[in-house]
Amino acid sequence: MRVCTIFLLTCLLFACGCGAQDPGQTSSAASSGGNAEKLPDLADMQLVMVIGQRDFRDEELFEPKALLEKAGAQVVVASSSLDEATGMLGGKAQPDMPLSDVNPEEFHAVVFIGGTGAREYWDDDTAHGLAREAAERGRIVAAICLAPVTLANAGLLDGKKATVWSTEADRLRAQGAEYTGAEVEVDGLLITGNGPEAAGEFAAAIAQALARMKEHSSG
Repeated sequence: MRVCTIFLLTCLLFACGCGAQDPGQTSSAASSGGNAEKLPDLADMQLVMVIGQRDFRDEELFEPKALLEKAGAQVVVASSSLDEATGMLGGKAQPDMPLSDVNPEEFHAVVFIGGTGAREYWDDDTAHGLAREAAERGRIVAAICLAPVTLANAGLLDGKKATVWSTEADRLRAQGAEYTGAEVEVDGLLITGNGPEAAGEFAAAIAQALARMKEHSSG
């Protein structure tokens, strides 16, 4: 029921964006709905989604989480605290574990969710360490909306193609990233999305990367 409520709110409030409205961004709502049926079998795949304690972007958590779980993946939610987290649209999420306890060796993907609350991790050593270790271990590292700044500040986007909520493009460029402005950008095992309207496409890109990883490990 809570997820359904968030989806209804999403339809009404898409214009709110990750922060201020960005008139240059186009809607991917139609493609988001279609991605659900195209997701591969992700049974036995595990990923962790990292959210801010306050003001994570609701649809960037709930939509990918629902789609990936429908495909069979196990999704764990982590935050800086085990206190109930609140989204920008009022959604609630109960973290499964504190960020400090996340072991990237146990997950196939680490996903940083956006919203204004994502700023909590921009300069956070724990978040940076998690992102770097996950990348070093050959895991998928993804971020959407404002969260790609965390990856940039962790040194992961230097020389990589990436996208972000457009107001923060210069922060990525300052860390050596090639900002593309795309809704979703995939560069190897790094996946970035530019905001809530890209949530479905972002989820599909993660699902496809997980499917390739699963196929490779079983081949």
